[in-house]
Amino acid sequence: MRTFIAFVFLLHFAVSGISQTRQNPVMHLFPEGTRLHGNIPYLDDTLSKHLLDIYLPPTAKGKVPLVIWVHGGGWLSNDKYADMGYMKATVVAIINQGYALASIDYRFSTQAVFPAQMVDCNAAVSYLFDQADRFGFDVDRVALMGFSAGGHLAAMVGLANNQRIREFFHDRQSREFGFKGVVNFYGPADLTLFPEADDARSPEGLLIGAAPLDRPDLAKAASPVTYVDAEDPPFLLIHGEKDDLVSSCHSRLLASWLSISGVQQELILVPGAPHFGPMFDTDAIRSRVMAFLAEIFI
Repeated sequence: MRTFIAFVFLLHFAVSGISQTRQNPVMHLFPEGTRLHGNIPYLDDTLSKHLLDIYLPPTAKGKVPLVIWVHGGGWLSNDKYADMGYMKATVVAIINQGYALASIDYRFSTQAVFPAQMVDCNAAVSYLFDQADRFGFDVDRVALMGFSAGGHLAAMVGLANNQRIREFFHDRQSREFGFKGVVNFYGPADLTLFPEADDARSPEGLLIGAAPLDRPDLAKAASPVTYVDAEDPPFLLIHGEKDDLVSSCHSRLLASWLSISGVQQELILVPGAPHFGPMFDTDAIRSRVMAFLAEIFI
């Protein structure tokens, strides 16, 4: 009987794994043998935006470093599978290097205004740290990687973490975690820098529930530059010179604040590059991203 029960138990997880793979539209991008733990609730509720995916390298030995992937979409679209499609080689490189990758979802601004997105991201991070032994993460080697609005949130989480701002955390979640570094692809740094900062219907206006120029207090609370201090982790900032959605001024400004605060930072401005796309997955940029991760994970 115990043998039969064990067989059923293993069969359940085998079928579950197949089902997860079929439901996951980006699993084919990952190296063969990558292990998927899909659609994991990171809060005790049933919200579809409170889910995350974990991708484990096939040859992991011991505890592995973790890269937390935060998708873009103007804080009002996309999901935890976004940005991987044009960053295919980078995704492969992360797994092949022996790192785990966790991609998280968060509520849209049309569902809840800021700081709901920060609460969600911190809750997801808290879950990953709390479950580190279960999945084999090395909690001393964790990095954030975000794209556009996800770059903004990754920067916010990384910069504000050491300030333990109560409004940025769920009441039931742990706040005891830290990061070795942040990779920020073309994320907004100051909400008042946008040309449409006077429009409450702009993406940044929808995020805070008001036009940033009308509510500079809310815009400041939701801007990464507000939280820069000397205790922040290293940053790698990557931005397209021809970005017409989020001006490269955002990354330049954040890099300057980090620099004068004594925080290790590097800014890569990609010639001719727009807001997103395969121009950010070239050999040159990918090698710098992987070198940055290798440096901070030593």
